Amino acid sequence: MANRPVNTGSGGAAAPPPVHHDAVPAAPAVPATPATPATSAAPASHRAARTTRTTRATHAARGPRPSKLAWLPYLIVLAGTAAGMLVAWHGSKYAGRGAGLIGASLLAAALARLILPARYAGLLASRRKASDVLGFAVFGAAVLAVAIALP
Repeated sequence: MANRPVNTGSGGAAAPPPVHHDAVPAAPAVPATPATPATSAAPASHRAARTTRTTRATHAARGPRPSKLAWLPYLIVLAGTAAGMLVAWHGSKYAGRGAGLIGASLLAAALARLILPARYAGLLASRRKASDVLGFAVFGAAVLAVAIALP
């Protein structure tokens, strides 16, 4: 009996309560003819000009375009971190050196984010400058502390 649905077997089960759209009156029928004549549509050149203006405004709101060299600081930090991981991977004897290289790379990222404007910082700039610099510096110092503590 416990596996049986709640309203079976009672014979006179009540109807489910009405849902919210049952009480809404039906929408009036839409007339078959359009209210405005087909000749009142805007000319294609006007529509294109309107699209171009919004596109220009959107591009202007995005701010200055990042430089093509904006990848360079990020790639330097990434290469330093990858090299540190590779050194640490060679064994526990080199774990301190690898961690030191990773910590130094993170501190270099903090310095690069501090010195470079957002246009040239590239992927190092993900938040405000102060929070980026603080985050890189804290994590870099923590990893360096671990590197010093390792034998």
